[in-house]
This record gives sequence, C-alpha cells and structure tokens, in this order.
Amino acid sequence: MNIIDGGITAAQGYMAAATAAGIKYQGRTDMALVYSDTPCDAAGVYTTNLVKAAPVLWDKEITDSGNKVSAVVVNSGIANACTGKEGLMICEATGNAVAECLGEGYTAKNVLVGSTGVIGMQINTDKIVAGTKELMAKKAYGIEAGTEAAKAIMTTDTHKKEIACQIEIGGKTVTLGAMCKGSGMIHPNMCTMLGYVATDINISKVLLQKALSEVVVDTFNMITVDGDTSTNDTLLLLANGKAGNKRILSENEDYQTFKQALYEICEYLAKQMAGDGEGATHLFECKVDNAKTKEDARILARSVVGSNLSKAAIYGKDANFGRFLCAMGYSGAQFDQNDVQLYFESKSGRMLVFDMGEPVAFDEAKAVEIMSEEAVTIYINMNEGSETATAWGCDLTYDYVKINADYRS
Repeated sequence: MNIIDGGITAAQGYMAAATAAGIKYQGRTDMALVYSDTPCDAAGVYTTNLVKAAPVLWDKEITDSGNKVSAVVVNSGIANACTGKEGLMICEATGNAVAECLGEGYTAKNVLVGSTGVIGMQINTDKIVAGTKELMAKKAYGIEAGTEAAKAIMTTDTHKKEIACQIEIGGKTVTLGAMCKGSGMIHPNMCTMLGYVATDINISKVLLQKALSEVVVDTFNMITVDGDTSTNDTLLLLANGKAGNKRILSENEDYQTFKQALYEICEYLAKQMAGDGEGATHLFECKVDNAKTKEDARILARSVVGSNLSKAAIYGKDANFGRFLCAMGYSGAQFDQNDVQLYFESKSGRMLVFDMGEPVAFDEAKAVEIMSEEAVTIYINMNEGSETATAWGCDLTYDYVKINADYRS
C-alpha cells in the first residue's frame, strides 16, 4: 500500500466542494459535498445509540437497499438529531436539491446526507437547499476540493483529517481516499464521528459492506475520548468501479488486499480523531498483547483508555500504574494479575513498572520524560494467550470541560 497526497477526491471519478451556508457558523464553510461522476455502490456503519439522528435513519435505508449513490451532502453546526419528522424532511429536501441539479433519472434516494453539531436544533430548509445547490455548482476534481470539504465538516476539531492510498489489484491501480471529523462525544460502538471513504475499486456491494463492517471493529470502535456515543455516528464507503479491475465477487486475495488497505485508512483516521479529542494534549494508546481471547484484549485496551483516572494520569504525566491496572480489573475480562506486565512507552523509550504481580522500582524522571511525548502508550503483556488489540484515546484536560460547558453557544 502506498500513501499518496490527497483525501476524499483521490480516487478516479470523485469530485468535492465546500460552501458557507450559514447553517450555524458564520465566517467559515459549513457544508461539504462528495460527488461521483459514476453512480456508486455504498456501504455504511452507524451509531448504536437508540436515539438516532435523521441522517442516520435516511442513510441506513439507502445503504441497506440496492440504490446506487451519486452524492453525499454534509453540514456542520447542527446535528439534525432529535428533530422529528422535520429532520427527515430536511434529508429529503437535500436529496431532492441534488437530484434537481442532476436531472432525469435521479431521485433523493440516490443521495446520502450527514450532519454534525448541536443536537435538538432544527436546520433552516432554505439554507440547506441553497447550500446544496451551490455545492453542486462548485464541485470540482482535485486535491484542493477534497481538502476544503474535509475542513467544512469540522466542528470542535482543531485540524482537518484526510488520507489517500493506492494498491494494485489484478494489474490495475486502485485508489482509496478518505476524510472524517471527530473530536468530542467519541466512544466505542461506532464512536462519534462522520467518516467517508471513496474508492474506485470494482467490487460487489455485499463484499463492500462486509469489509467495512469487519474493519470498523478494530479501528473506529477502538477509540474513545469521553465515553459518549453520539446520535450521528456514520461511516460511509463508496465504490464506483472506475479502476477497471476484475469485479471482486468472493473473499479472494484481491478482496483481502482491499480490506487491508481499508483497515490502514480507517486506523489512521481513528488515531487522528483520538489524538484530536477536545482539549487533548496527548494521544493515549493502550496495546494489549498475549491475551486469552481477542475480545478480552479489546475489552482491556478500551477500559484502560476510557478510564477518566487513566486519562488524568496521562495529562499529569503521573506514572501511577495502579490506575491502569484498576481499569483492567473492572473491565469484565477475566485474568490473573500475577501474569501481567505493564510498561510505559513513547518515542523517548520503554519502561517496565509492573511485573507479574509486583511493582518495579523505576526512575520517576525518566517516566515523566516518556509520558511527556505527544503520543503515549501503555503496553500490557497478559502472558495468557496469543491475542492482541489496541485502543486509542486522549488525556483529560481542563479544556475539555470548558469546551463542552458552552458548546451550544
């Protein structure tokens, strides 16, 4: 897999645009479009929250059907969640605006939508329709258009999140481009995010969905910022087939190559979101090795990065290993503490602090140095099996409270 410049427009046939529609924000772009000049198969994974935003309900109906998709329209500022029938009418109006621009043969059901921002506010229909039509008029190929789209979907994010890569399948170059947003209300179970991946691979819709559903388990579902699973979580995968590879119809070597590339893309974006958690100063990673089962490894890793006390220790550069062991102990996974080895790790080095049930004397100054890096890892060797999992989060800072105390205003 080769990482290349670009994002959501990297693959053949994809265009993008951004515009300032004034949905909530002023003085910045707040709507984005992803458009394929060839209709796409689409796959989606969505929030597990029982309170689902209107765009989630709209998109799930489309990705569950056999409908081809030509466009995705996303707004930031207002989440269109807890908005009743009017919320779904907004989705339909957005789809109809795209269909009108495309002409005969297109309907609202060929359009996916996304929203992020404040829950419980209604979106102005005239603004969203006007913004959608402006996006369709401005859509363009190229890196710059994709980057502007990635910026437009941000809320409390501090930077855009995008990536692109290429692989070879059947002698053809296949490209994947992606963008996402996410900073707060992030927790496993499809985490809190909007994520979009666009590829030119030729693959069946069934396998497209299978790859996405399996990849999300060890990428986006392994991040947490604050323990809140949102109403709007959406990850969409579009495939327009323009790479010209022989259509993938089985879980063969070509499928595995594509799935691995999709995994790498999703892992990168997941880590970008975790490290950009609201108020964060550190990316906080926990890697669990040699657990009895894969699920145990996942549970343990997520429990450690999800603990407020663990997150506070990372912020304070406090080598209080007991907090991480405590989070393991209440996780629900079964293990013997006398088998556990726990290390602090970063680019400044690795330090063993707990060894087979016993604390290890360590240099506090060195521990602070290790924990002062931008990315800090808690490495845990369970010594009870062969399974591994990694989870990502961030530290808990004063700024997290400040950001969320006045988010609505």
